[in-house]
Amino acid sequence: MNIQKKSAYKLIFLFGLVSLFGDMVYEGARSVNGPYLKTLGANAAIVGLVAGLAEFLGYAVRLFSGYFADKTKAYWLFTFLGYGLLVSVPLLALTGIWQVAVVFIVLERLGKAIRSPAKDTILSQATKQVGTGFGFAIAEVLDQIGAISGPLIFTILFVVIGKGDRSLVDYQHGYTLLWVPLALVLFCIFFAWRAVPNPEVLENSPSTHPEPDKLSKIFWIYTIFTFITTLGFANFALVGFHLKAKHVLTDAQIPLFYALAMGVDAVAAMAIGKTYDIFKTKRGNEKAGLITLIAIPAFSLFIPGLVFSTKFFLVLIGVIIWGIVMGCHETVMKSAIADLTSLKKRGTGYGIFNAAYGLAIFIGSALTGFLYEYSISTVIIASVLIEIIALPVFFIMRKEVFK
Repeated sequence: MNIQKKSAYKLIFLFGLVSLFGDMVYEGARSVNGPYLKTLGANAAIVGLVAGLAEFLGYAVRLFSGYFADKTKAYWLFTFLGYGLLVSVPLLALTGIWQVAVVFIVLERLGKAIRSPAKDTILSQATKQVGTGFGFAIAEVLDQIGAISGPLIFTILFVVIGKGDRSLVDYQHGYTLLWVPLALVLFCIFFAWRAVPNPEVLENSPSTHPEPDKLSKIFWIYTIFTFITTLGFANFALVGFHLKAKHVLTDAQIPLFYALAMGVDAVAAMAIGKTYDIFKTKRGNEKAGLITLIAIPAFSLFIPGLVFSTKFFLVLIGVIIWGIVMGCHETVMKSAIADLTSLKKRGTGYGIFNAAYGLAIFIGSALTGFLYEYSISTVIIASVLIEIIALPVFFIMRKEVFK
């Protein structure tokens, strides 16, 4: 193994640890934010709107953070600043009204918006040494260990406290525990920077050909496909609200189910990441891995009817499928941007892609929340129809891949 490949694996592993502890913080919170807001007095429409708005702002700002990260090349600075805003998560322990909690929830998403294009650009440079699908899959597996551990913090806490509905103070105790992984996040990101301060040297980009100044046609088709599939994808904040409101699961079981979804996400990420790279190699085409994206609308069609049911077993199946789709989102969707954009435009590409992704989450979550107040069956029908609309866009994209 050459020195560059060793450095690449080191950076991927360190960023995996950063994501692991980071996910313990914010995924732990996200697993209970819906029920917590309900405890504070918010209804389904508010939860759906807040979840969607936070996601939208968290992704829309990436349009600007990605652009400025490319312009300034200060990828590490954006990464540090973004992870620093994770402090807003344990500060949720200080809230007593839902409006204040919303501010902290939005701040956490803004932090992710600031760091993500820069972090993904740094990581993409390392993955070029080991395979983009495989590299992002490694990072995602470590990421999901944290995503499992975070919700389990709340599950264990609630089990220790005893039976019955959880009070405001119980939730606040859980948020307070997240100060520990937050400190580990900041330590790991500092160590990653010290270990590989100049990750751009890891990418073997051909120097004899000028990099394009514009994003390709297939990039835009891919972004449209992502927008539609994400629009119909259920937000777990509203799923958690539903499971508590309809008494399908206990307060302790809801974060446990979220942890299960994150575990499935990790396994699915590794499988889909390797498959993505295999298609690229066999076809001799950097874009060929995009055909694995058919899995997203195909699986997503079944999710709403399962997760919004009132049957324990159906919800369990739905959560497992939800985890599979998240594995595709977190691995293939990030890998694809690295293969569809030049290094010169990659931060911008991640920014545009994530802004579209966030807009889809905002509209989808807000729409789902309002429809939920009217009729659960309407939520299911609307979500399924949206995923069906994504299918012809996928085949247009596939045609462009092999053009």
